[in-house]
Amino acid sequence: MEIKKKIKQLSKEIFNDVVDYRRHIHQNPELAFEENETAAFISSKLEEFNIPYKNGIAKTGIIALLEGKNPTKRVVGLRADMDALPIHEANDVSYRSKNEGKMHACGHDVHTASLLGVAKILANLRDEFEGTVKFFFQPSEEKFPGGASVMIKEGALENPKPDVVLAQHVFTDLDAGMTGFKSGMYMASADEIYLTVKGKGGHAAMPHENIDPILIASHIIVALQQIISRNANIITPSVLSFGKLSADGATNVIPDEVRVEGTFRTFNETWRLDAHQKIKNMAEQIAKSMGGECEVNVKVGYPCLVNHENLTNDCMSEAISFLGEEHVEELPIRMTSEDFSYFSQASDVCFYRLGVRNESRGITSPVHSPSFDIDEAALETGVGLMSWLTIRLLNS
Repeated sequence: MEIKKKIKQLSKEIFNDVVDYRRHIHQNPELAFEENETAAFISSKLEEFNIPYKNGIAKTGIIALLEGKNPTKRVVGLRADMDALPIHEANDVSYRSKNEGKMHACGHDVHTASLLGVAKILANLRDEFEGTVKFFFQPSEEKFPGGASVMIKEGALENPKPDVVLAQHVFTDLDAGMTGFKSGMYMASADEIYLTVKGKGGHAAMPHENIDPILIASHIIVALQQIISRNANIITPSVLSFGKLSADGATNVIPDEVRVEGTFRTFNETWRLDAHQKIKNMAEQIAKSMGGECEVNVKVGYPCLVNHENLTNDCMSEAISFLGEEHVEELPIRMTSEDFSYFSQASDVCFYRLGVRNESRGITSPVHSPSFDIDEAALETGVGLMSWLTIRLLNS
């Protein structure tokens, strides 16, 4: 039987197992760098598949190695993230989160379960390929500084060094059974902006005796938008948004200070650092001109995620071969971010999307929402496709 048919057959045979993996992980969500039970579950499955592994990478991460024939010929890395979000699940399903206030609302349960399924398939096919598969079960994608960066600093990409690394991520814009690819620049960098605007509080009925930090903060928020509209190159997508403003005043009380928090995202690393300085200068100068002061703290977050063009185009072609052209789409860039970008800085990567939507069943909620869920039929697609891509890359 040709390898493609074997993979499709195995994907069907283990489908119920992968659903069980996903539901177990979904019921027992753990936050960033706290994925101890999840790691123990993964370890038990790797032992069952007879795949050697090392745990305790970046606290809770796991690296496993599956060797085929001629193991040094080529190394393909496969990554899945494990952490959940601090969200109260609203779904009334049998596999609802048992950990109150924690939920797999971004599909990391899907990614981990799928990678376990891939490991099970490839362990059955280890005589069918040459080279080595390196599995990365990564903690803390959702929380800065990101588990990817920590794993890499601890040597995850060495001994052996992968030639390429693949990762898939759930995508609610695509139906289950669909996949999406984007070569080159795909996801934006993401930095956190913290402003502390200081003035002189007092009675709101006597503003002439005060230095109003709320008014100053308002001017700063509006003025900073011109950094995007009048400084960013029009061909470089950039976003500056503020989502939190805290002022401990009252209807008749002007506070001493205001705290403003936001995010800056873009696709150009040189412009990114230049914009940080412009934000700092403008906020400080506006506050000073109005009699107050502004402390600016920019927390530099995840870099841009860049998919290797040739690798991604090849993977897209192989996806068409495996799933059919009608099940593969080319995607636009996104202003969201991913810590898999650290892998893209150190290796040739392909980060692609797995459709999980099913409108007829009401499965349409976006990620990071308390009602997020998936059509579990997507698991068969995810497991089969990643197994196929891995073997094609190893045997190429």
